[in-house]
Amino acid sequence: MSSLNSLALPLTRIPPEDEALRPAVRAFLQEAVRDMPAHIRARSWGGYDTAFSRRVGERGWIGLTLPREYGGGGRSAFARYVLVEEFLNAGAPVGSHWIADRQSAPLILKYGTEAQKRFHVPRICRGESFFCIGMSEPNSGSDLASVRTRAVPNDRGWLLNGQKIWTTNAHHCQYMIALVRTSGGPEDRHKGLSQVIVDLSLPGVTVRPIEDLSGDSHFCEVFFDNVQLGADALVGDEGQGWEQVTAELAFERSGPERLYSSIVLFDQWLDYARLPPNRTPSAQRLAGKVLGQLTPLRAMSVSVQEKLTRGASPIVEAALVKELGTTLEQMIPAWIAEDLYSRGAEDIPVELLMTLKYVTEASPSFSLRGGTREILRGMIARGLGLR
Repeated sequence: MSSLNSLALPLTRIPPEDEALRPAVRAFLQEAVRDMPAHIRARSWGGYDTAFSRRVGERGWIGLTLPREYGGGGRSAFARYVLVEEFLNAGAPVGSHWIADRQSAPLILKYGTEAQKRFHVPRICRGESFFCIGMSEPNSGSDLASVRTRAVPNDRGWLLNGQKIWTTNAHHCQYMIALVRTSGGPEDRHKGLSQVIVDLSLPGVTVRPIEDLSGDSHFCEVFFDNVQLGADALVGDEGQGWEQVTAELAFERSGPERLYSSIVLFDQWLDYARLPPNRTPSAQRLAGKVLGQLTPLRAMSVSVQEKLTRGASPIVEAALVKELGTTLEQMIPAWIAEDLYSRGAEDIPVELLMTLKYVTEASPSFSLRGGTREILRGMIARGLGLR
């Protein structure tokens, strides 16, 4: 019972001053994505558009929560939650700046040197500098403690060798924050892990995009062959990498992006199902089933955000939101396909079918990125005292 009480997520409301941001964001997005078809908008935080990111940066909406002295907006985390929620619901192509805004800049501000903060964070906030995450490796996916990529100290800084995989948009980014081993071996698990900033234009870095079933190539594998990093590449203290990554993943696992990956498809289907010829009892039941699950999940996500705002580290709660949220995201295209294909094929708009095709092909990855379902369920079980 004590474990259950410690995982309580009390109902939290987004403050009115942050909700007030919503109309301006919606007005901007209505114009920005007006001519973008739904099957393209469905990519949203996987979509890549540097011009869009610069427009967002010009409005002060990248780094919205970061200190003004580093180019940020100085707003609360709830203001960013509103912003992200609107971006994802509209299907805006936020992939260019997504990782830098969500994880890299906050990580650098928390653990980085003053020089790292002054150099990187203002560029991120302007939508000029993009980061990717170097965590997963072949045979080291959700089990990050087994990473083998190694940075060895030398008289010039750090010599980096190894490989990362499933690195989103690495072929478009200037920098990667990589989890590497700086001492010991994989058998040492959490000990000896550190994070380094890698300039992806350095000699010895090779980036190879991986084409997926949908035809997209946003995942990449990245190879490091005697890449010489400066002494200033280290983020935080040597050996502190596991603590830093664990805190970073709480932000990655609990946000709106774990709820809304299928939302463009769902909204498009709703528009179709609302028309009198298509408004069937089964469609009404499906709409109720999705909304009945999405509503409490969003409330849980907002509650986790409140804990993060207070400086807590709700690792298990974030894992719970991610596991339940991605399960719903994967079920939405399956349920919609079942509904649509029970009707006459001639009645279904082609654009709706194109969106369904993309989300169906992409949905297996929803329960992989940010930690696999099996790993997350183990974390949740431990948090509840069940293992």
